[in-house]
Amino acid sequence: MLRAWFLTSFTICLSLVLFLPQSPLIGADGAQKDGAQRDGAQKDGAQRDGAQRDGAQRGEMAGYLIVPQGEVQETYNAGFSLYVAAWPLLEEYPGNRFQTGLFGTWMHAQYDTKPTRRLYSDIEGGLGWWRDTRFATETPKFIMGGVALNFVEWANGPGAGKGRSWEQPKGKYGIAQLSPWVLWPMDGLNLKQGTSGDLFGYGYLPLPLTEAKPTTAGKDVPTGDQSWTLFLNTGNFKGPVAFFTPYFWSAATAEDPSLAGMFLDARPSKPNRALQMETQHIPSILATDNKGVTYARVAPSSFPRDADGKSTVVHRVTAYNKTALWDSVKEWFDGGSPASGAISPQGAAVHRFRGGGGATWKIYASRTAKEERVPLAWRSFATPVAPDPISYGFEWSPELTSKKDAKDGPLVGLPEYYRLQKDDNGKPLWVVVQPRDVPAETGLAEASFRRPDDSPLEAYVTPDDAASCWKTPGPVAGPFEAHPGDGSTVTYYWYRFADQPAILNADLTDQEREQLQKRVEKLHRSWTKDREYLPAPTTGKLADIDPALIVTPPKGLEVGYVPIATRQGIE
Repeated sequence: MLRAWFLTSFTICLSLVLFLPQSPLIGADGAQKDGAQRDGAQKDGAQRDGAQRDGAQRGEMAGYLIVPQGEVQETYNAGFSLYVAAWPLLEEYPGNRFQTGLFGTWMHAQYDTKPTRRLYSDIEGGLGWWRDTRFATETPKFIMGGVALNFVEWANGPGAGKGRSWEQPKGKYGIAQLSPWVLWPMDGLNLKQGTSGDLFGYGYLPLPLTEAKPTTAGKDVPTGDQSWTLFLNTGNFKGPVAFFTPYFWSAATAEDPSLAGMFLDARPSKPNRALQMETQHIPSILATDNKGVTYARVAPSSFPRDADGKSTVVHRVTAYNKTALWDSVKEWFDGGSPASGAISPQGAAVHRFRGGGGATWKIYASRTAKEERVPLAWRSFATPVAPDPISYGFEWSPELTSKKDAKDGPLVGLPEYYRLQKDDNGKPLWVVVQPRDVPAETGLAEASFRRPDDSPLEAYVTPDDAASCWKTPGPVAGPFEAHPGDGSTVTYYWYRFADQPAILNADLTDQEREQLQKRVEKLHRSWTKDREYLPAPTTGKLADIDPALIVTPPKGLEVGYVPIATRQGIE
């Protein structure tokens, strides 16, 4: 989903659209797709993917795993949720050229008629690894991945976005912290280290936290009333976490009033979305033997494995209409009885699976022209299946894959070695070969994909100027520290909700902020972290957020206050 290579991803995804009409212009990044990245990304090629022998070529495996799903009625246009498997795709984290999402989706605005101009804007994000991840491990992280008009800005979490500096934040203020129980690091939301095959439940539904406005940034252009809110269902936290401020979407309309009402602050969501796994770079090495035959080795990669040997990677993809949550919350905020926060099944439609699907994974040397990249014979070892009508996954060839009994859960090892040959139509194809059949002179057996010696990791740091929105009005308690399993230290403070930097930059008057503060206090009192919100899965086990990021408000700050990260680095 949102990732760090927009132009490349857009080109790849556009080519997919030519033969996959239902695919989005930018395909699933996992992300981001790719789309949204975080600040501080290192330049391509800054690190090398492991040791290589003389004559070998550094390469990559990249492409999409495409998941077909049944459509639902267009009236289910108020958000979605799904469960996706979280697992260590690579045996060892190979360095920051590695970039891939796990399975995810793109949520675009729904239009009555097709716009006459390009208005790319959506919520992407998901689980994965990105080139600008500074504190990466084998365990994936989660980012929110909102894209403003044609990537002028993107936002990945509270304090995380496109901007390389706080003077030009470009999305860093686009997401506001809502939960008083979850701390969101700038580098992405950590899962518990070692998560392997458990289901991570998440979704986005709009909440009426603010009122629609007739002006935007002082211009006579309206901003809508939809705050698209991330809901999680994990083993140790359930409920809303953070939301995109309506101004994140509408800011572009202040410069171009003709776009008023065209984005997610005001538009419903498109219910039938692409569902894919987008891979931009898994390291590989290519070499040619003495007979001129080319072989490739891909970094050891795995999928989760259940008791039957299958991999369930997506479960219970659901679309909602406004009766699922919006209507009851709106009535509550207008003086009615409290809304429970539980999403009503009467306002939900579940997408169905029948198996099928495709893969566009290709192996190629670095800087190979797009038209010269060669696909691998994915279907020779992977068969898409629907274990049940609301789940999707794969069965594996026992001859070409291997069973791995990792300490954190059973895995299926994908083939590592491939030989370049012609298919039945005379086109080049990478076919699986056994390690013993790879000539020794290629040196592929000795190749290493281990993480290189990285340069010191740069810390994320927020402004320290006393006049900045981080200091005025400023926090009410702190500093505190959290130590997630990625080895970083996250420094955070407690802010009154309406005084957090994102809200101070959300184009709200003082009166509007105070009204928002009162609504959030209602949520904090009623919507606790141990209640059910998203529809529960009917299979599998829920993944956990890193326990270090589950926090408890200080005494007296239980309602109306939120934790805000101000620094993340290696001490």
